[in-house]
Amino acid sequence: MLTAPTPFVRDWIQRHYADRIREFWVDERGDVDDVRVLVADRGAAASRVIAYDPQSPTQSDSRQCESQREAEMASATVSPATPAAPETRDRDLESFGAALDPRYTFDRFVVGKSNELAYAAARRVGDSRTVPFNPLFLHGGVGLGKTHLMHAIAWEITRQHPGRRVMYMSAEKFMFQFITALRYKDTVAFKKQFRSVDVLMLDDVQFIAGKNTTQEEFFHTFNALVDNRRQVVISADRSPTELEGIEERIVSRLGWGLVADIHPTDYELRLGILQSKAERVPVDLPAAVLEFLAQRITSNVRELEGALNRVVAYAELVGRPITLDVTREVLQDLLRANDRKVTIDEIQRQVADYYNLRLAEMLSERRARNIARPRQVAMYLSKQFTARSLPEIGRKFGGRDHTTVMHAVRKVEDLRRTDSQLNDDLIRLSRLLEG
Repeated sequence: MLTAPTPFVRDWIQRHYADRIREFWVDERGDVDDVRVLVADRGAAASRVIAYDPQSPTQSDSRQCESQREAEMASATVSPATPAAPETRDRDLESFGAALDPRYTFDRFVVGKSNELAYAAARRVGDSRTVPFNPLFLHGGVGLGKTHLMHAIAWEITRQHPGRRVMYMSAEKFMFQFITALRYKDTVAFKKQFRSVDVLMLDDVQFIAGKNTTQEEFFHTFNALVDNRRQVVISADRSPTELEGIEERIVSRLGWGLVADIHPTDYELRLGILQSKAERVPVDLPAAVLEFLAQRITSNVRELEGALNRVVAYAELVGRPITLDVTREVLQDLLRANDRKVTIDEIQRQVADYYNLRLAEMLSERRARNIARPRQVAMYLSKQFTARSLPEIGRKFGGRDHTTVMHAVRKVEDLRRTDSQLNDDLIRLSRLLEG
């Protein structure tokens, strides 16, 4: 027998995963005729993600984790009605949402100038018994550490305050759950599930852009939690004011609390991250190799870690020591790609040359059409080819406001649908930039 926090979750598990769960239990305990999911009372409503010890994995552990992952695809977790054993209870996680990555904790997050505010804010939320700022809004480019900090907050809260109910999930999963609740006419259970938590954490909120019905539900859920002094943590790839397709009333509320930006990494931070990772790998990594990777892989932390993992895996599988030559050989495709990263400066030069303008003219305050349109094109291409935020792009164009960049991007997007000449210009410029 299994328990679920709401009828909505019970019905979903019963419809989609009862047979799969029964198969796993048959493998573990012999014959099981049927799987029944009951709704737990409020005292037992906080379902648990049962953790396993990665240091001593067993076949049983693997099957348990596989079953757990399948259940999470239904956006909920279930637990046996029998309480967890005392020795495992401390490793249980109070959570209704997605499972947390055990690697993403505060002690494994490397802090530098580019992320120190976001780290300090996340740490305050994780440590505090009250709500220090609501919401905490973390934003930055891909692979810079937003998800790591959100997982770390959840781990810290459940460690220090195990009685608090924490829900972490992507905004896409929030939307999926809401659509499912609408489909099965079970929105009351959905609202109860989301509005009864102590901490709600939504990752990548930009994915609900343009989804008006989902935004309506998110708006009311957000208000209900904030009004009841429940903590809300949000992440996105850009600041609230730059989110396109999000209702203005939601944008204003996302900026109520603390907005913390995570900037692209600098060389020192990238080297620190690599040194931290190197301490936990089974092969010897020369300092020169770490310095080389920190210098050459500049896009984001995720790609940097992926490069390190490739080098380590090669050394383990082939049995060769890691040297600079080996590193270059293993990562030759990745290094070529990073060598070809397009910068805003390069885009400005290419656009100015293409339209026969002096670079100073394009960056000036002049608004003549023959200058303003190439400037808008350059802003549009900067948004397409770089991971820079709108304020960063605006600063590179003579200190312009992010709203000016946003207007330019939208203007060019609209014009290229009807102006064949402009569309041809954009295609040619894109090919020049791609090399």
